[in-house]
Amino acid sequence: MKYVRGAANFQGECKAGAKVQQPERLVYLSTLHRMRRARKRFELSDMTSKGVLAAQARAAILVALVLCACGGGTPPPGPGTSVGSPPDLRGTRVLVSPTQQVLGVSGDPDAELAFGLRDRTRALTWVLPYQLDEVLARSPGISASPRGLPVRQFLQAEVCRSGDPLYGELRRMAALVDADPVLSPVQAALSSNVDEDPRVNWSVALMEVSTGRVHWFGIVEGGAFPAGAGLLGRPAGPDVAVVCGSMTTG
Repeated sequence: MKYVRGAANFQGECKAGAKVQQPERLVYLSTLHRMRRARKRFELSDMTSKGVLAAQARAAILVALVLCACGGGTPPPGPGTSVGSPPDLRGTRVLVSPTQQVLGVSGDPDAELAFGLRDRTRALTWVLPYQLDEVLARSPGISASPRGLPVRQFLQAEVCRSGDPLYGELRRMAALVDADPVLSPVQAALSSNVDEDPRVNWSVALMEVSTGRVHWFGIVEGGAFPAGAGLLGRPAGPDVAVVCGSMTTG
């Protein structure tokens, strides 16, 4: 009975002139509503994307300005440069990595440096490049490359802490020979002053491998030697040893 009365009421409303939505119109209105909602979502998404891109652009501009302010006009370090405070190395075991860049220097810079270190600094133990090579040769399972390390940043700006891949390589090698810190000869380069006798300038960094901290970086200028003196003449190897010797005096 309830259903019949409902049907009768529906017929009465139709007779009274009430508008009844046809199925086709209902489908049309529903489709139109969905299209409007989709368009609104697209507009919101587009606004969000534009906002993100604008924020990223502002951040990139800020980073560029900071970099320009920090190092835009800073010249590369030259002979006599010394940054940081070297620690007291007495009683420590220091790994000396091979010279990473050799520019215009004949002979064996590593051998010259090793001679100077052993001759002038006896208060600590040096693990020299040839000793590191021997240990690596006996450890084929260790993936470490003592030469060709990415050290160019030391010649371009002040480095306070080394990161990967340099940090990882030095850490593996130092752990292999039980050493910390690492003395890394970044570059041995023949001076380019044509009016003077040639000199060999050594760029050297002292790093703590447990943290990556750079304790000291310096460019040591060697004494002048006549052209054609043979091998390295009088390079800065002994002068680097003098600097390192000062780290053992407390």
